[in-house]
Parts: sequence; structure tokens; C-alpha cells
Amino acid sequence: MVHLSVAIGRFFEALLWALARGVGVMAGWAILAALALAVVALAVRAVWRRR
Repeated sequence: MVHLSVAIGRFFEALLWALARGVGVMAGWAILAALALAVVALAVRAVWRRR
């Protein structure tokens, strides 16, 4: 019975790490998108001021 609880614990630990890794990847893409949007906004603002 002890071996079963260890196996279940390892399964949930692996599941948690997989979820955390997925959330981390999504957060990274969100930060990258926000940074790209800020750069584009600054470029548009600079072009708009030259007119």
C-alpha cells in the first residue's frame, strides 16, 4: 500500500510540474507580446510626432 501512495504522489508531482511549465510558457509569451506591443506603440508615436 505504501508503494501505491508513492506512485500516486509522483504522478501528481509530475502533473503539477507539467501544469507549471505550461503556465510559465504562456506567461513568457504574454510578456513578450506586451514588450512587442510597447515597442510598436513607441515607434508609431515617434512617426506620428514627425508629422
